[in-house]
Amino acid sequence: MTTTFLVVGGTGKTDRRVADRLRERGVAVRSTSRRGTPPFDWGGRGTWAPVLEGVDAVYLTYYPDLAVPAAAGDIRAFTELAVAAGVGHVVLLSGRGEEQAEVCEGIVRDCGAAWTVLRCSWFAQNFSEHFLLDAVRAGRIALPAGTVTEPFVDVRDIADVAVKVLTEPGHAGRRYELTGPRLLSFADAAADISAASGRDVRYRAVSPAEFAAEAAAQGVPEAEVGALTELFAHVLDGRNESVTQDVAAVLGRPATDFADFARGAAATGVWTR
Repeated sequence: MTTTFLVVGGTGKTDRRVADRLRERGVAVRSTSRRGTPPFDWGGRGTWAPVLEGVDAVYLTYYPDLAVPAAAGDIRAFTELAVAAGVGHVVLLSGRGEEQAEVCEGIVRDCGAAWTVLRCSWFAQNFSEHFLLDAVRAGRIALPAGTVTEPFVDVRDIADVAVKVLTEPGHAGRRYELTGPRLLSFADAAADISAASGRDVRYRAVSPAEFAAEAAAQGVPEAEVGALTELFAHVLDGRNESVTQDVAAVLGRPATDFADFARGAAATGVWTR
């Protein structure tokens, strides 16, 4: 029997990579988007049921973040529809150190389907895709992070783990905390990017209000600016200053180091365009 996988949010950092890796395995994959067929929109619950028809397992991501107030209600309603449609396994992308994300994790655990939670630290690709890309190109990363350190995780590792837990037995009922192999401050990350790219990239600590104003000026959507600012105010306080071995445990290889990510990103020219 053919298994059909649904990747919710198939154009984001992790989900598009998960969809690509599943397709490389030759399995049936359905990715969602507002312009897809059928379309999917977290803001329109009437679009949810059609994408779940005939689906066996779901890789579930939520936009803009599980920390926003609407997330818990949406995750509950979506998983209820999923179980009613016959979905047998839900893999949730979650955020490390986020209380509201943990509420959503509990909803998924209790939904009635097999579940796996991927609780992730800060994405390395935040520096090369989306909201920090222009900041790196300008040589100035401004965040309300002080001197806190983070175990930056490569989203390619997240995608590899997600595909493993979706397609192989032994991962139901498990929560994995996915981190990189070492702790870096944001100044350390800027230094690694500078070394890899040959550009002078520096980090400056700012207040949450300053960050919000700069992000809005760079064109980040208002809803996302608010979610990011609120999130950073809570989680960039040292609570995530530890590394785990969960990437290695699932994949049988070490997690990707941030310096290796930076060298690979620099080689694509993304920071010099």
